[in-house]
Amino acid sequence: MSQSPDALDAVAVRTWCSLALEALGREREAIDSINVYPVADGDTGTNLYLTVESAAAAVEAVFAAHETGSTVPATADAVRAMAHGALIGARGNSGTILAQLLRGMAGVLAEAGDADHLRTALTEAATAARRAVAHPVEGTVLTVADAAAEAAAATAATADLTAVLDAAYEGARTALAATPGQLAVLGRAGVVDAGGQGLVTVLGALLEAVGGQTPARTPKVAPDVPPLTGDCAQEGPDSGPAFEVIYLLEARDEAVDRLRSRLDALGDSLVVVGGDGLWNVHVHVDDAGAAVEAGVEAGRPYRIRITHFAADRVRAHLEPAQRGVVVVVPGDGLSGLCAEAGATTVLARPGEPPASGELVDAIRRAHAREVVLLPNDAQLRHTAAAAAEQARAEGVRVALIPTRAAVQGIAALAVHEPDRSFDEDVVAMTAAAGATRYAELAVAERQSWTMAGICQAGDILGLIDGDVAVIGEDVAGTARTVLDRMLSAGGELVTLVLGEDVPDALAEALQEHVREGYLAVDTVIYRGGHQAAPLLIGVE
Repeated sequence: MSQSPDALDAVAVRTWCSLALEALGREREAIDSINVYPVADGDTGTNLYLTVESAAAAVEAVFAAHETGSTVPATADAVRAMAHGALIGARGNSGTILAQLLRGMAGVLAEAGDADHLRTALTEAATAARRAVAHPVEGTVLTVADAAAEAAAATAATADLTAVLDAAYEGARTALAATPGQLAVLGRAGVVDAGGQGLVTVLGALLEAVGGQTPARTPKVAPDVPPLTGDCAQEGPDSGPAFEVIYLLEARDEAVDRLRSRLDALGDSLVVVGGDGLWNVHVHVDDAGAAVEAGVEAGRPYRIRITHFAADRVRAHLEPAQRGVVVVVPGDGLSGLCAEAGATTVLARPGEPPASGELVDAIRRAHAREVVLLPNDAQLRHTAAAAAEQARAEGVRVALIPTRAAVQGIAALAVHEPDRSFDEDVVAMTAAAGATRYAELAVAERQSWTMAGICQAGDILGLIDGDVAVIGEDVAGTARTVLDRMLSAGGELVTLVLGEDVPDALAEALQEHVREGYLAVDTVIYRGGHQAAPLLIGVE
């Protein structure tokens, strides 16, 4: 019989993430089905899966960085990567709280992974998670986390790592079974808390990673618990705010304290997790714009996701729409533009392309039997293909159009007609994308050789169809040269997408340049918001 490890190391952390992701993948739909609090939107299992997927990917990146060496990463590096990955990938109320739980554990386990530190880590995790929630409610994942920490703390001083984890797991299971008697909406539905169920699954994966044995499964319903009535009953979730708003935020601690107060006044289900300048903000509100504006005042919000609960509730009782479009966009300005056109958008932050799980999540949010996926980036080809395969396995018909730039996606979306047959629509959208040449401007970071010659740091590069074609000294001159190169082969429409720091005067000057030199060519201008390239250009 194998001996129990004395401490949690980086390999065990990696195994934990892998097993947790596998377990949540198996149980995702079941957890979704019991999601009735705080909003019965049926996505808790999915949100937890996506959160852990991001955590696991971050840990894998740490191991990949050590592939050329003979040693494995330090435990501290692995647990910190896990916590950071969960933070930036957290989804929904449950995922955000799980991210804070992992962050609380990582702060202690980075020092050591022995039994004593594990007890402290579980306690710190439960405390941090409760502190992150504006108005903690019993009978939720917070209660389950507290119970796990208390059970671990009650173990004998001589208990080894596996014994402490086993106690924590059993304590969490017991607390989970009691949640229907603590929260009215759970009692009425006859189910346990979905977020708590997810935490038990994650703790079970940790126990399996350390102890080597699959833990006992926990039932997801509690039929023996009588429904709560009278003064204990609460209003159902359908009476709550209309929108869920989530974003990552770069801000200082004191600004986040003010943000908490402002968001608390705007809505409910407020959870703010993170630290060291990076935060994940989750809130349910009626005024989504005000929630985002509050983030802008506090710092720099990005990866903004807004979900309309009312629409989701209606869709939950209707057949899925016949067709949807999922578009990856490089800036929040284009996100709004595509959303107005009826598309479901995924925002790609510069340097952080979306994972396949994010694309699958967007396909699910489209609530359609047929979905057209526009990745708008050549580097996302394999990621988008993996997402399409997973969605197909779930019964969704997905067509992946290999758009390589946002302007190609805009062209494809412009000819989208959901009333025609799926195949005809895909052909038309593919043809529109293929007929659109694309370019972008970038700033050279260092001296290097390009297809257009040697560039110096600070030069403005004009990339046409992915290759450097022009090296210039300023944005305006380089943009004019790029336009002339592209229009020399003909064209009917120029699309300009401006970054947030590009003045309107430049767009007007480029529009005038096209008007004077190419009489039959029209120009459309969009604001892309925060995007990596100062200017995107499309020519159809």
